Amino acid sequence: MTDLFVEADDLGPLKVVHIQRRSLGLRAVVAVDNVACGPSIGGIRMAPDVTTAEAARLARAMSLKNAAAGLPHGGGKSVIVADPRMKLADKERLIRAFARAIADVTEYIPGPDMGTDELCMGWIKDEIGRVVGLPREVGGIPLDEIGATGFGVAAAVEVASDVIGLELKGARVAVQGFGAVGKHAARFLAQRGAVLVAASDTHGTVVDPEGLDIAALAALKAGGRSVLDHPRGTKQGVDAVIDVACDVWIPAARPDVITAANVGRLKTRVVAQGANIPCTTDAEAALHARGVLVLPDFIANAGGVICAATEYHGGTEPQAMAVIDAKIRENTRQVLEQARADAVPPRQAAIALAERRIRAAMTTRRWR
Repeated sequence: MTDLFVEADDLGPLKVVHIQRRSLGLRAVVAVDNVACGPSIGGIRMAPDVTTAEAARLARAMSLKNAAAGLPHGGGKSVIVADPRMKLADKERLIRAFARAIADVTEYIPGPDMGTDELCMGWIKDEIGRVVGLPREVGGIPLDEIGATGFGVAAAVEVASDVIGLELKGARVAVQGFGAVGKHAARFLAQRGAVLVAASDTHGTVVDPEGLDIAALAALKAGGRSVLDHPRGTKQGVDAVIDVACDVWIPAARPDVITAANVGRLKTRVVAQGANIPCTTDAEAALHARGVLVLPDFIANAGGVICAATEYHGGTEPQAMAVIDAKIRENTRQVLEQARADAVPPRQAAIALAERRIRAAMTTRRWR
């Protein structure tokens, strides 16, 4: 991780903390973006190639997401430079060391993200107590297990489908990144009659125009196998999922998977951003110009953090799911209506909505 500094504006970041413990092999960054609305909530991302810039961008996305959702929390994010597939004992040592290192960064409440899960959050609770996304056994609402983020993505798609006249029954769905978010988004959309025609992971893409068995794919992933092990469908390369004609395309993996270089390959009516910042600015502009409806990440995938905030404030799982459904449906509707009224892309309308709420909070408290 060679990048040390990030650009700042009047919203943040409040602080960027670099952590290094050579004896433990720990390298990490915590970015606390804006806490005007309250202490920041944001997940811990673990991957070998994460950067300071990625942490800062994701922290700003969390500020916008939490504000748009009307949560009493600001945005933050942390990244750990490591392979999440390491031995469990090694991962526990690393996560516990990270937890101790952020004990004094009290403006930040960590949660699970790519490469970390509820078990990791349980280790953090044991170390510092300040965490969300805990296992049931210690009083948490396991947001990945219940599919909180994917549930919200499906709700956003349902609202969008009404706006553009897309019949969800029989609608073709492709998921890039069939993991904690993607598999549940596919599952909840299938309950509405949609058909999963393509799914990818880090090994490749499986395609079947007649429809893939979502439960079978989820079972394969739970067993540490790939979507390529599905007995049906044609097997293709990792990026082939971009080329699959569909009605709803869900990026649910890493940032910047759709760029100016490959956006022309997408053949879809809706891009529902299950991942954070999955499309570059140029790519989103190109999609908007083509009439493709892009549901912004911090609107569509806010289900996880809404669930986490509900847990943090003592709510129950049924309450969390009800709040996710209500908030994401209302926010999606507001954003799409405003975008249409102002003739602007949905992201522009969504940013305006979130920033209004952040700036209003900034006038009421001393936060930096």
